[in-house]
Amino acid sequence: MSFLDLLFGPAPARLPAPDEQLALASLLVRVARADGHASFDELARIDRILAQRYGLPPEAALALRREAETAETLAPDTVRFTRALKEAVALENRAALVEALWAVALADGQRDAEEDRVLRLVTSLLGLTDVESAMARKRAAEQ
Repeated sequence: MSFLDLLFGPAPARLPAPDEQLALASLLVRVARADGHASFDELARIDRILAQRYGLPPEAALALRREAETAETLAPDTVRFTRALKEAVALENRAALVEALWAVALADGQRDAEEDRVLRLVTSLLGLTDVESAMARKRAAEQ
């Protein structure tokens, strides 16, 4: 049963835990939407990140992002996504996740206080420090 089947079928008691790909894609969407508007540049950046990180063809990355848009809308909090990532990604590899999130936040050329807030929360929930986040932001800005 797909995630969308669960959404539009009989109401489940709880949404299923997302896998790593859906969790990261949902967080990328959450960052893009944090300022109230996900720009074309941010959405395109999400698609490129997903394609590159998971070796997906463009149409599969787009499908994953669209599934993540639904998941992000329905998820009551950010913890469910970070929990899935913490289970799937070793601590020493999580800075790359934060770098991807910063790449989306910076894609439209503007810093936004809500995007910063979401990134601070996610960084903390992933067990990383503000310094690690700042270094990830710097790497993302240099791309």
